[in-house]
Amino acid sequence: MAKPAAHAVQHIHVVPTQQGTAVFLVLGHKTLVIQVDPAVGEALQAAIAGKPPERPLTHDLMLALLQGLDASVERVVITDVRDGVFFARVVARQAGPVATQVAEVDARPSDSLVLAVKAKAPVVVMPAVADACEDMTEALAKLRGGKG
Repeated sequence: MAKPAAHAVQHIHVVPTQQGTAVFLVLGHKTLVIQVDPAVGEALQAAIAGKPPERPLTHDLMLALLQGLDASVERVVITDVRDGVFFARVVARQAGPVATQVAEVDARPSDSLVLAVKAKAPVVVMPAVADACEDMTEALAKLRGGKG
């Protein structure tokens, strides 16, 4: 029996809160929310807006290192959620003259999301994660003033 396909994140919305920053991942059929610290939230919002930082941040360093190795971020996968804590993997690809190498690295979802946006790489959510999370579509619509 084939595994169900991962859900592609269609939109990412960043909303500052009193506890930090809420990152809403819109999957189409459902919206998930991940809480991140304000600094990562600001970095993610800037990446979405295409605003370069005054000085390179860690995410910029990571991308520069990958590019220096002729590698790229292929995708980010939100792999698990346990007790409200999300887990992710960054999938990087390096195409060489003879073979292609793929590396999967565990990473915080917050850092992974910034990296994916900066690299223009897709973000996907595993079905079990989507199933385990409450649908936050209405909450996002209210926060955005009914803009959906």
